Amino acid sequence: MFLVATTPVDAQTPDFTLKDSAGRTHQLSDYSGKWVLVNFWATWCAPCLKEIPDLAALHEARKDIVIIGVAMEFDDPATVMKFVDDLSIPYPIVLGNHKIAGQIDELSMLPSTYLYDPTGNPAARKIGLISRVEIEAFIGAH
Repeated sequence: MFLVATTPVDAQTPDFTLKDSAGRTHQLSDYSGKWVLVNFWATWCAPCLKEIPDLAALHEARKDIVIIGVAMEFDDPATVMKFVDDLSIPYPIVLGNHKIAGQIDELSMLPSTYLYDPTGNPAARKIGLISRVEIEAFIGAH
């Protein structure tokens, strides 16, 4: 399995609420029956930008997986939205901050990815670059 750097999350995560750049609210409980992947990234983070095409392809190919991107550490929301447009990111983007991130975990590094199983329980997290292959292998094994 490719997720050697991914560690299981043991505690039950409370239902988080994230409001995306289009004004839609996303709660973990809204996606019962689906895997939910929350990816924290930044426009200045090269590994973050490298993994976005894989996440976009996964979003397009797998309707059983919900992907929510959370943009962190930005000066201007317009800069983030330009990256979203330039990279053709198809999944919802939340303009994040440490309070928003704190609903999920204390962020120590970007990118950071959190995966929740179809019952809403934390399944895994990875600090650092993640790929579609890793995500699909993990889901396939569970």
